[in-house]
This record gives sequence, structure tokens and C-alpha cells, in this order.
Amino acid sequence: MSDFHQNGIITTLHNLTERPLEEIERELCAFSRTRPMALVLPCLYSELATPALATIVDELSKVKYLSEIVIGLDRATKQEFNHAREYFSRLDQPHKILWNEGPRLQALDAELKADSLAPTELGKGRNVWYCYGYVLASGKAQSVATHDCDIITYKRDLLARLIFPVAHPVFSYEFCKGYYPRTAEGKLNGRVSRLLVTPLLRALKKVYGPLDYLDYLDSFRYPLAGEVSMRTDVLNDLRIPSDWGLEIGVLAEMKRNYATNRICQVDIANNYDHKHQPLSVEDASKGLSKMSMDICKAIFRKLATAGEVFTPETFRTVKATYFRIALDFVETYSNDALMNGLQLDRHAEEEAVELFAENVLAAGEHFLQNPLETPFIPSWNRVISAEPDFFERLYDAVEADNADGGL
Repeated sequence: MSDFHQNGIITTLHNLTERPLEEIERELCAFSRTRPMALVLPCLYSELATPALATIVDELSKVKYLSEIVIGLDRATKQEFNHAREYFSRLDQPHKILWNEGPRLQALDAELKADSLAPTELGKGRNVWYCYGYVLASGKAQSVATHDCDIITYKRDLLARLIFPVAHPVFSYEFCKGYYPRTAEGKLNGRVSRLLVTPLLRALKKVYGPLDYLDYLDSFRYPLAGEVSMRTDVLNDLRIPSDWGLEIGVLAEMKRNYATNRICQVDIANNYDHKHQPLSVEDASKGLSKMSMDICKAIFRKLATAGEVFTPETFRTVKATYFRIALDFVETYSNDALMNGLQLDRHAEEEAVELFAENVLAAGEHFLQNPLETPFIPSWNRVISAEPDFFERLYDAVEADNADGGL
């Protein structure tokens, strides 16, 4: 159970009383009459074979307050898409599947590519972006939540608590970030957040001094959480990163577009576990190695847009400062794990820190060599400015796929 401490400049909504789920859902059903809600589920076809997604669908089938569920399906053949239609048919809510590899959506993507408006990389960012486009096109929701499809410990109260702050008619929040403890099977998890993001933010503060953006990011208890909710008007001007910098990039966009009193974070689970990425020491294009590179680049780019100057010398200083702070965090988390009877492999922790330190420097060098790189997908406002009827055609394409199986 959380305490009531407010840390940083972002409002934290705690789970102080273990409020009954039925009570929260009853209020959400009342809110839904004037503020309809949607859920976006980005998933890979391979996740349909996992127990995690089966549990998620079973739990969601009991949810009564959603007006729509939008499922973004990646890496699926026509036969697999039709299997997915059958798989998700047990959802009681209205739901649509975006078959991202289907000919109809591929044709729309090709049109956007011709205007340099399409996502340049495959992955979760692209998937989520098209799902948000469909939410705007359907016009059925005023609030939307997003969570991953690999959550092993999923219970539907996660969704209820996640969407509550942006669905409540009295609250003024435009965006909400979920947070939770990363412990499972007696282990302390969440290495990238614990051993990269937090110590990197502290190192940047030491090198560059107090900065609003760094204080803002450092206020989030779990900045890499994939669970977010927002009012649908946020989606129009939201630029989504296409790489592993997705979560950090979205937080940066919210800081750019909204006052911090319109942003909050909420405790959504007592326990959370999902599919774990390998460290990938030997291959920087995969796993946590690539993730750490993309996250570092996202932070550096945002600081540069705020007027901060980077040189090879400053990146070497940032790396050295980060390395010392991160090693201190290994000691801290080791003690915390022992206090709570959890396992923590200090050798593996320090190995991760060494890799992340190298990637801090490598990301800095990449940033200096590619100053004009723009990994953000264009906002939907820009797309509609260039192609005013795109939402209508996207909506029609998704409806047709779901009606005829992608014929």
C-alpha cells in the first residue's frame, strides 16, 4: 500500500485504501454516459498464443464502461488476422482490429509515405499511432487508455484505476501515467528505469544544473510504464516516437503541450510482471541495449530543443557522472531487496550499468553526428491538414477489414 507523499511536480494519485473495484467501476459506468471511454491494445500476433493475453481478454470481457476497444495487430498474415477476429470475438464490447499488414491499411500507409507523413519504423510506436488515428476517426470516445498485451499479472482494476483520472468529470487531468512496483517471483525488476533513467536524470542535473524538464521526468515513479490514459483531444497534436523512446517521448510531448497541473500519475497495481527483454550485450540493435540507446537519445534531443548545448566533452562527463551514480543505486537497490526478502544479482546489475554507461556515450555520439534526425511520427493534425479525408478513409478501411476478413 502506498503512502500519501507527493514527490516532484506531478500529482500522484495513490492507492491508500484498497477501494473496492466494484465501486470504482460503478462510478466509471456513470461517467461513461457523458464521457465515453475507449481502450487501445497494441499487440503482436504471437501474443495471441500467450497466457497473458488470454487473461487480459477474459478480464476485459467483464468491463462494462468501455464504448470501444481498438486492437492494433502487428505481424499477422490474412489467416492470422482472421484467427485474431475469432480470438477477440469473446469481448462483449464493440471492438475493432487494425490489421496493420493488411492491403487496405498498407495502401493508406503508402499514401502517407508519399507525403513523408508515415511512420518510418515498424514497432509499437507505429501501431499505437494508427490506433489513436482510428480512435479519432471513430469519434466514439472522449477518454482513451492504452496498455500492453504481455502483462502476466493483469487484473481489470489496473484499467479502472488507469482511466479514472481522465474520465472523472470533476478532474482536469488531460494525461495520466500508470505506475506500480516491479517485483515478481521474488525478484526486483525494472532495470532500465532503476539503473538507467533515474541515475541518468540525476547525472544530467549535476552536469547542467536544475532544469524543468529533468525535474518533470524525475517526478514520475515509473516513467517507462506502457500504461497511460488521456483525453482524446490530446491525440490530435501528439507526436509519437517510433522507437524505444516511445514512453519518454510521449512524456516530453505532454510537457510541451500542457501545464503540469493537467498531468498526473496513478498507482494501478500492487504487483506487475510482463515479458522481459534480454540485456543483449553483444547486439546493440536488440533488447535492453537498443532500448537504452533510444531512451538516451530521446532525452538528449529534448534537452537540445530547450537550448542546452552538447559536445563530446560534456557527453564524456555525463557518462562518468552517470556511472558513479548508477553504481550507488545498485547498492541502494541491493539493500532494499534484502530488506524485503527479494533476489537481486549484483553482478548482473553492475553488468547492466556498464552496458548502459557505454550506451550513454554512444547515444551522445549518435546525436552529435545526426543533429537533424527526427524520430517523431507527425501529429494527426498535420496529417489531416495534408489529407483532410484521411480519417474517413482509415475508418472505412478498418470497418471493411473487420467485416470481410480482409478480402
